[in-house]
Amino acid sequence: MKKTLLLTTAVVAMAAGCKTTNSFNASVESLSNSRDSLSYAIGVSIGQNLKDQGIKDLNYALIAQGAMQQYDSAAMMTPQDADAFIRGELTRMRAAKEAAAKQEGLDFLEENGKKDGVITTETGLQYKMITEGTGAKPLATDQVTVHYEGRLINGEVFDSSYKRGEPATFPLNGVIPGWTEGLQYIATGGKAELYIPSDLGYGTRGTPDGSIPPHSTLVFTVELISIN
Repeated sequence: MKKTLLLTTAVVAMAAGCKTTNSFNASVESLSNSRDSLSYAIGVSIGQNLKDQGIKDLNYALIAQGAMQQYDSAAMMTPQDADAFIRGELTRMRAAKEAAAKQEGLDFLEENGKKDGVITTETGLQYKMITEGTGAKPLATDQVTVHYEGRLINGEVFDSSYKRGEPATFPLNGVIPGWTEGLQYIATGGKAELYIPSDLGYGTRGTPDGSIPPHSTLVFTVELISIN
């Protein structure tokens, strides 16, 4: 965070004066020396950092003013106060985003549970059989081989054994709880959709790579190939 604040104060004055596409193009074309190139590169880095953190609505004039006043030792906030304020705002924004994601998942499951063929279990897991299997059903202690596709409720695919071209094999008690429970309802040779609440999936943390955000309700199409 301290590094980000330092870089921000160095670049935002330039950003404030380049709000239109034409202005940006003119700046890019003028990268004829290391000073201009470094300035632009810092701007790109800061822009990506802010974008990654979901910060979109900013007053560029005040950013520039804060940067210039800090250089003149006349800023209305100390760097420590600014750092604390930014941390607080990022925490608030993150909490609001996660709360919205959690509620969106709950709303999805409430409506989905009303659909024909969807079964809701005591844990809140939902599943729907697509193809009935004819073999045995696995136990939580079994190892299984499956084909699957995982999606967020907006339809975005985050993982797929079909795309990789080979099924996955794993111990059923070594995956997320929604899978451990859900696979036990599918007979070998069967195919089903699992609708997994966030607390039976990746919970409040999501995945490290960000492909599954915190509080995400997940949808998996799963085909049980064999019990090993």
